[in-house]
Amino acid sequence: MGESRWLLPDGMEEILPEAASRLEDLRRQLLDLYRSWGYELVIPPFIEYLESLLTGTGTDLDIQTFKLTDQLTGRTMGVRADMTPQVARIESVVLKRNEPVRLCYLGTVLRTRSLESGGSRSPLQIGAELYGHHGPESDVEVISLAVESLKTAGVDDVLLDLGHVGVFRGLVQDAGLSTSQEAILFDILQRKSVPELEQFLKNNDIIQSARTRLAVLCSLNGEIENLPQAAVRLQGAGEQVQQSLQALQSVADLLLERIPGLNLHFDLAELRGYHYHTGVVFAAYSIGHGKAIAQGGRYDNIGRDFGVSRPATGFSADLKQWVQLSGWNTTPCRPGILAPWDNDPQLQKTITRLRAKGERVIQNLANQSEVDGCDRHLVKRGEAWEIASLPGGHIHPSRVGRSTEQ
Repeated sequence: MGESRWLLPDGMEEILPEAASRLEDLRRQLLDLYRSWGYELVIPPFIEYLESLLTGTGTDLDIQTFKLTDQLTGRTMGVRADMTPQVARIESVVLKRNEPVRLCYLGTVLRTRSLESGGSRSPLQIGAELYGHHGPESDVEVISLAVESLKTAGVDDVLLDLGHVGVFRGLVQDAGLSTSQEAILFDILQRKSVPELEQFLKNNDIIQSARTRLAVLCSLNGEIENLPQAAVRLQGAGEQVQQSLQALQSVADLLLERIPGLNLHFDLAELRGYHYHTGVVFAAYSIGHGKAIAQGGRYDNIGRDFGVSRPATGFSADLKQWVQLSGWNTTPCRPGILAPWDNDPQLQKTITRLRAKGERVIQNLANQSEVDGCDRHLVKRGEAWEIASLPGGHIHPSRVGRSTEQ
């Protein structure tokens, strides 16, 4: 079997020291950012009973969820594939607050399959959710926080796509499509296949006005300044479509006021999370990377099955993907200080004091041949231990404690 015994499953990765350090530093910065905006950290369990994990999410998450049997109860459990339903449960069932609630989270999720070819099945999911407010202001806050998060992560050249699931839902209703026809059309729009869309409209009995509006859905995208033109092309659609377009325009206007120069686009066929989103949706892209690097939107119904139907909006992303995209680096660590292995009380006090000041102090172990990353060492002069310089980054133990005074 050889080394094949130690291969990791497809889509599972280990994080080595340098990347782990970058991830940890970014994690701290982002959680501090969210706290400064008023978002409280919650840590949901890695495994829950299946019905709790899948509440309000439709079938998409069911397919992505690893399932196992609880040996204590015999009930089916699931390993979380998305933390959003867990946070909704905490907000609805545990916290039970009346005022708007801001929560954030960070943790590994596990998926049966990657969302993209060659991608991770164990993302480090980070996100923020705002509950208890229905209106463009909360949508704008969450989207602004997502943009600020990407800026903090060092992801440049971000393009933000806005959409509204109410446009598609309204057009489907106007056309009188059945549930199965809606599912087929949804799949076509996900792939933006114009030939398939034309064939679908040709093969189904749809009134001409509705057919005309559905035919242009794939092309209703571009710079946000062109959103009014899209509304013109959908003239005659029902009230739900018109209200959705107005809501989308309001969010876009407020975003551009708050973040001048934001690279903002719209896409009325953007249906990410369609089965549980209820309003404005968005996806962030990095120039040159074809897949979304953050996504979110409004999902007002997710808490209904928990007994509290509160408005909600939020976003999530894979922190590991952000680090890979940005080449984000930690502040270079100052080289360490090498100390001899000695229980001298004065030495131990010196080491403790230096570590408390943020220094990296490594005690040289017996028979250790070399130590990486140290450019100084502790030497004893009289009764005190002092720092002395050493050349190079690889220190041989025979030099430990040797005075630099020759």
